[in-house]
Amino acid sequence: MTYSVKIVTNVAVDNALKNPLVVALAYDGLCTFEFGVAAEIFSLHRPEMGNNWYRFAVAGVDAGELRATGGIRLVVDGGLELLEQAGTIIVPGWRSAETPVPPALCKALLAAHQRGVRLLSICSGVFVLAATGLLDNQRATTHWRYTDMLQQRYPAIQVTPDVLYIDNGNVLTSAGSAAGIDLCLHLVRRDYGSAAANSVARRLVVPPHRDGGQAQFIEQAVPVAYESHRLGPLLDYLQANIAGNHSVASMAKFIGMSPRTFLRRFEAATGTTPARWLLAARLARSRNLLENSRMSVEKIAEQTGFGSAATLRHHFRSQLATSPAAYRKTFTSPGA
Repeated sequence: MTYSVKIVTNVAVDNALKNPLVVALAYDGLCTFEFGVAAEIFSLHRPEMGNNWYRFAVAGVDAGELRATGGIRLVVDGGLELLEQAGTIIVPGWRSAETPVPPALCKALLAAHQRGVRLLSICSGVFVLAATGLLDNQRATTHWRYTDMLQQRYPAIQVTPDVLYIDNGNVLTSAGSAAGIDLCLHLVRRDYGSAAANSVARRLVVPPHRDGGQAQFIEQAVPVAYESHRLGPLLDYLQANIAGNHSVASMAKFIGMSPRTFLRRFEAATGTTPARWLLAARLARSRNLLENSRMSVEKIAEQTGFGSAATLRHHFRSQLATSPAAYRKTFTSPGA
């Protein structure tokens, strides 16, 4: 899929956070990449974002100098008392899925959650959140290598192994290391809008948005030339004709396959089904029109293939937990 990135300088931050302080946990045996994701996205000075951009601090779980993967040594800004000031707390990959979580850390995270602080885990950091009990009876995810272990240890959690990240409001979990980038960008988009998330993504040279429901891994990261030659034109056609009525039969006919073969090869190449791919593409186009135009919800539904405003609202509620009107109010770009 081709990503279109719209960069807006001097982004207006209309949805200013009440508490923009992001605190990342650090500990002896820290997972360097996951910690680096948090630091890269939330700690860099970004003057184009205005005066209420995130602030960043590092809270040490253990006393003294900390060692991270790769021989890196860290000096932190403080201890767990920093969590009392945070608006968002990030738990990078935990040092080991088998290592117990200190009771003091669980207590501090529970107290933060009760204050309304957002808790976000990357990869095996989910085991820290699981130890607090905050994920009980909630959907959560982690790296596919750890999903069985997570489910066995914490049977009350609804472990979802085939997604990139899950947003439960104030508790968010992500899959393997790179999925942490997706979740952090999702949070930026939630806090400051798509223009801000696109700008950060451009600095990172990554796609501005990957839907949380996308599979963690697919059979072929890049389709073989033959499949790319056949599926590529289909995906381009669907994007250009997103309002059309596209059935499995019509898509299979477009590239000269039987429906059964088409379904198998489409999922192997994209990691999802044609129906789910179409829904994600239509929602993405709808979000773009809501953010950047004054088009009515009814007209947007018509132009994106949902047919009616009621159907568009249904999918917004089920997939994004909001309404088109509320989404537009939150994410409208300046001058739209």
